[in-house]
Amino acid sequence: MNDRVPAITGMGVISSLASSLEGHWQRVLQRATGIRELGGEDLPRALRYAGRVNDDALPPDTPADVLKQGRLISPGSRLGLRAVDEAVRASGLEVSKIAPERKALYIGAADYSKAGYRDFYAAFREAGVVADRAPDAERVNRATLHAVDPFFLLEGLTNNLVAFASRRYQLQGPNTTLASHSPCGAQALELAARSVLQQQADVAIVIGSCVWSPFVSLFDLDALGLLSQCREGASSFRPFDARRDGFIAGDGAAALVLEPLGQARARNAPVHGCIQGLASFTDGGDTASLGGSVETVRRALTTALDEAGIRPKELAFISPHGSGTRKGDRVELSAIAELLNGDRALLPISGMKPYTGHMGAASDIAEIALALTAVKNGLVPATPNFRTPDVGFEEIEVVTEHRRVAARHVLSMSQGLGGQSMAIVVSAEPDAS
Repeated sequence: MNDRVPAITGMGVISSLASSLEGHWQRVLQRATGIRELGGEDLPRALRYAGRVNDDALPPDTPADVLKQGRLISPGSRLGLRAVDEAVRASGLEVSKIAPERKALYIGAADYSKAGYRDFYAAFREAGVVADRAPDAERVNRATLHAVDPFFLLEGLTNNLVAFASRRYQLQGPNTTLASHSPCGAQALELAARSVLQQQADVAIVIGSCVWSPFVSLFDLDALGLLSQCREGASSFRPFDARRDGFIAGDGAAALVLEPLGQARARNAPVHGCIQGLASFTDGGDTASLGGSVETVRRALTTALDEAGIRPKELAFISPHGSGTRKGDRVELSAIAELLNGDRALLPISGMKPYTGHMGAASDIAEIALALTAVKNGLVPATPNFRTPDVGFEEIEVVTEHRRVAARHVLSMSQGLGGQSMAIVVSAEPDAS
């Protein structure tokens, strides 16, 4: 295997389910979920459930200069810093000994914690703002001067996390922040992997973070027709099931540390897996529709597998996007059916989002961390809440109970609004050859 192949030496995950990767794995084994009812009896049921993270404290050893600016760090960035702290610790890498310009940072971020900023609402009420007439500018300015945190804009910047993570670990090499829903986490991972493969960096850190639980952002997702109506509470999130009606959103973050495989082996680092193949396509579709066409999704799958040099029958399982939307899931099932070329029982699929709620860009990366952990433990994780196969896809096996598996390759999929499709092949415990 090429010494520049991107090896994953550190992984970290935080969500409503658990605050560490090991904690997540134990909870997955228990078939648990972090989705809870938020309250708000006057709200529609679709807005009353989410995988909310209530503890966004910074890591305990956060440097004093970062803590000093703590009021500028958004909730999503706090979660991201927690996840990357776990990943770096797990890697055993002395990051400070790597030249700053040889360390890359790529982030997929979606932080809506400032949507519907409440301090403004309170200030507008104090100023007597009403909907049917122009506000008194002087009264509004006077009220907001004392009620609104002047740093709210900095806290809400999309690239908030890249500033603090790069400062925390002196990451001064290639970097960017992709701000969107899925699949920008997977796309950030592609950029990080290629920076290692193309010798632009000796270490690349990738982080996905998302805060989707604020009611205003849930309202927007529901208006797009993406949320489940939660008629069966937290168990309403059921990817690929014939009864599905959308997803339940969640907060969270995940991080991976990538190094060239040769470098990782030279320092006897823990190698959880390698990035073997990547593909990203878009069909320029309907911006309000989740996922691309069947052809676009299938092209992503076959391209990633071709780059990895792996055939479908060599996979342990497929980890699809599994958003639980009517169209999105059906497109994925159709593309998988075409990939398997009629032998639909060839390998199982596992939809993992109901464990945590859909965490946007964070789910892309968290599911790869969980998939590698699953394969290391010889298991295919069950898909929570799945009961009834979709019409026409009865032969595709959606795993409903944890199952033993010996293969070590996983195909991970991610779909996004506007026809985006991403596929990544990861392989656990690479051969020494």
